[in-house]
Amino acid sequence: MNTRHLKFWPKGVPHHLTIPNTNLFFNAEVSAARYPDKPYPIFYDKALSFGEFKRQAEAIAGFLQQRCGVKTGDRVLLDMQNSPQFVLADYGILRAGAVAVPINPMNLTRELAHYVEDSGATVAFVGQELFAQMRPLLGEGLSHIIVTAYSGYISSEARITAPPFAAASRENLTEPGVTLWVDIQQRPAYRRALERRVLLLCSLIKGAGRPTCDRVRGKLCRS
Repeated sequence: MNTRHLKFWPKGVPHHLTIPNTNLFFNAEVSAARYPDKPYPIFYDKALSFGEFKRQAEAIAGFLQQRCGVKTGDRVLLDMQNSPQFVLADYGILRAGAVAVPINPMNLTRELAHYVEDSGATVAFVGQELFAQMRPLLGEGLSHIIVTAYSGYISSEARITAPPFAAASRENLTEPGVTLWVDIQQRPAYRRALERRVLLLCSLIKGAGRPTCDRVRGKLCRS
């Protein structure tokens, strides 16, 4: 590596980054433990607490592993507008040990097909208003599409009027391979399945005399 720039480097500033021995989801776990009732994202005047954020992200991770067969290193598409669901899906994907592939919501079906083929993703999260563009790829690379309606995270007393696509009521999509976001959050079994995997890993590591369970809980739940 070229070091010529170091003679202009500010004094006291490290030359290299120190990489923490934890993952991004661990930060959310710590915040949820310290401030479970404190608001995290606030979307059109509706707040989601750190504790609830962690619970919902873990439910997503459990669904990805148990229903979609997502394993460590798999790619998962993320095709949404800026919203709490985008952040939750991102953290849920990371919690499952997978890699989030964010996509510009302006992309059309032919462009989305490239992302599916290039990344090898078989699962996609999509905003309800974008589902029509993603739908043709179901069975053509994608095996699961999770659809969300932004209105579920908007306060009924919001001081700012949400655009029509965000305020739209949830559509009742029932075709095979399509799962509604709300159905994942209403099934605690997905989160319990993830917790069982963590507890099993903890017991195995304790039996081998390796690092503590608390440290393991900060790691990604790997298959």
